[in-house]
Amino acid sequence: MNFLLQLLNGLQIGSIYALVALGYTMVYGIALLINFAHGEIIMIGAYTVVFSIQLIFAGTDIPYVFAIIPTVIICTLVGMLIERLAYKPLRNSPRISNLITAIGVSLLLQNTMMKVFGAQSRSVPKIFDHKPIEVFGANISISTIVTIVVTLVLTISLQIFMKKTKYGKAMVATSEDYGAASLVGINVDSTLTLTFAIGSALAGVASLLYVSSYPQAAPLMGSMLGIKAFTAAVVGGIGLIPGAVLGGLILGILEALTKAFISSRLSDAIVFGLLILVLLIRPGGLLGEDHKEKV
Repeated sequence: MNFLLQLLNGLQIGSIYALVALGYTMVYGIALLINFAHGEIIMIGAYTVVFSIQLIFAGTDIPYVFAIIPTVIICTLVGMLIERLAYKPLRNSPRISNLITAIGVSLLLQNTMMKVFGAQSRSVPKIFDHKPIEVFGANISISTIVTIVVTLVLTISLQIFMKKTKYGKAMVATSEDYGAASLVGINVDSTLTLTFAIGSALAGVASLLYVSSYPQAAPLMGSMLGIKAFTAAVVGGIGLIPGAVLGGLILGILEALTKAFISSRLSDAIVFGLLILVLLIRPGGLLGEDHKEKV
């Protein structure tokens, strides 16, 4: 019973890692950029949830889960703004310039939120106010079920979008070759902006699901969450949508089982140890292909 409960807890946090990892893997797969500011979009989403509930939904009969609407909108706009102001001017620059810029944007957002809202955490009201469901003697929270189901639905929807729609095919073509995509009439700039928009929207969904289980918003909350999600993307195979989801679920389950049966202090060490092990055995990730390049 306890193992089943911890497995479900792992699937829950792993689903959140997967949603965040999808943003990393899409941006890297198409723009060849590691957007280290992606974790801070989660943080902005968490604050949006807090203020949406306080200013819009408090005192009304509207369920707090509808805070996902302003949260996704704000996160999407912030992601697009970051791409336009920070990354677009450096599109033809060396990759190290983009990497340094991403770290700079991350620090800028963290410190701006600290300056505006303070360094202390803000509590988040209960999002899903429902009784747990009993399955095989284990009480499973509604937030756990919703998180797993939403991640599954969004992953399938994203796969269909990439393979069946005009915009998805344009994103795939852009990821293959910027120049060739531009020659066949694809607006590369708009495609890259759309990539950031989708990734940031997924981060907005992940932020609400995250605070529904861990009800606090803090300026630094996106740092470790972003690093673990990036780790998940690398473990699964960065640039691949199924790889991001697989990596997220594996990390979530491993983290939950380690905390429950070994030691909570060792959970992060074991998670990052898995990253090292995967990179040593399969540098391209579990679902990725190894490509050798001449230096």
